[in-house]
Amino acid sequence: MQEVVIGTRGSALALWQANHVRDRLLTGRDGLEVRLEIIHTQGDKLLQDPLHKLGDKGLFTKEIEQALLEGRVDLAVHSLKDLPTATVAGLEVAAITAREDPADALITRSGCTLDELPEGALVLTSSLRRQAQLLHRRPDMRVGHIRGNVPTRLRKFDQGEADAILFASAGLVRLGLAERITQRLDPTDFLPACGQGALAVEIRQGDPPLATLVVELNDSQSRWACMAERAFLGRLQGGCQVPVGAYGRFADGEMTLSGFVAGLDGSRLLRHEIVAEVTSDLQAAEAGQRLAGLLLEDGCGEILEEVLRQSGQGDSDQEAGA
Repeated sequence: MQEVVIGTRGSALALWQANHVRDRLLTGRDGLEVRLEIIHTQGDKLLQDPLHKLGDKGLFTKEIEQALLEGRVDLAVHSLKDLPTATVAGLEVAAITAREDPADALITRSGCTLDELPEGALVLTSSLRRQAQLLHRRPDMRVGHIRGNVPTRLRKFDQGEADAILFASAGLVRLGLAERITQRLDPTDFLPACGQGALAVEIRQGDPPLATLVVELNDSQSRWACMAERAFLGRLQGGCQVPVGAYGRFADGEMTLSGFVAGLDGSRLLRHEIVAEVTSDLQAAEAGQRLAGLLLEDGCGEILEEVLRQSGQGDSDQEAGA
């Protein structure tokens, strides 16, 4: 009997994701046992400060990756958007699963859509990216910041007085909460976090049997779209401290990749879009870097520098329940 140990965080969403990978691995295989090992990360323990103040170097992944390096687990399952763009020596992302809906979702108390919310409405979000796009579209709105995993944030919203709250649609869908969504925000317009909706399966390098086991979990187009988004983010040296988003999607054999950079108040927002032929990891990375180059030529570096000079005005696209 072969045993495979999956390292995962302990939130409801993280356990759903790990069990999803577990079930996929077990399908059609006799003689394989897969169990979960719950690992508590720094991001799970530091619950008071906004995440952008803590930095974004693996807040929700570092401890799991250390367990992987030490051989305490055989593979790790991450929300891809939580995984830093800089890879850890000795590890590799062996598979990126078929992407769940990458869109952001709006939940409102009144049932109003984003454009129907009254002037001065209070909207809760855990993301500088969402804050910037929200204020760019509706500068009259007020933004409130919130910490916690998906059920915790939803409970705080239900018990509070805010008019609306923003989530990643994928987390709500995976937890069976899709009926709470008032409005799905079109990801070609309201750009998601890089890798949002996708799961990363990470293993140790130099482990061919395990690589062979997990490679079937890989979805090529999801992988290339997310790799392009992450290359875009990496070239901009972005993370949870800056409002950056990107979205890649395939149609007719080509990938359209959109990306933006904005100031915290949304008054300055630069956006570009490219179309590229992508049939490999290398081409995906090149597309993301090219898109970032266009924004840098337009002066997005000034926006990034200004954002990093400011502090205490937002939170992260890393979500405690993801």
